Amino acid sequence: MNRRKKIKQLLEAHAKKANAKKAPKKKSTYVSKADRLKLAAEASQEAATVASEPTESDSTAQTQDETQP
Repeated sequence: MNRRKKIKQLLEAHAKKANAKKAPKKKSTYVSKADRLKLAAEASQEAATVASEPTESDSTAQTQDETQP
């Protein structure tokens, strides 16, 4: 009986580990503080470049003003 119990325990433990690997991850990966700051700086830099570029509606408004006497 003892041998059967040990074998059963081993098989259950292996099955539990296999199921845990298949399960989706609950936590997101850790991002260090330095990486978060770097990402934030890149995002703000992109936002600044996008805001500084003239849009298509701005350029059409300028050309219409120039063509009118």
